[in-house]
Amino acid sequence: MASPNRPLSPHLQVYKPQLTSVLSILHRATGIALAVGTLLLVWWLVAAATGENAFADVQAFIGSWIGKLLLLGWSFAIFYHMCNGIRHLFWDAGRGYELETAYATGRIVVAAAIILTIGAWLWGYASMGAFS
Repeated sequence: MASPNRPLSPHLQVYKPQLTSVLSILHRATGIALAVGTLLLVWWLVAAATGENAFADVQAFIGSWIGKLLLLGWSFAIFYHMCNGIRHLFWDAGRGYELETAYATGRIVVAAAIILTIGAWLWGYASMGAFS
């Protein structure tokens, strides 16, 4: 019989967060962020099809600091989710379960997502002539 002070199943209040658990939660959160961010993309596409005024309104929002912050978060979510998805493909093949490997690949995923996000934003601004 379980002790009245002991939880019946493990949960976040019992375990100390570890890199693997934080990355798992981040994977789920970025999946949700991608779904929500897709609504911004749909809004942009519908506005483009609706007319010049609607498109200008969306462009003004996207060009604002909050719009750019949302786009930055969305682009990080894309790269993190992609990199971590590749990591999961290796796990599906039965590789990378060793604790040291799981931690190393977790760090690589985070670093790759950050580098890819920064690279994409630099490339985007460079293609607009922002650095000329």
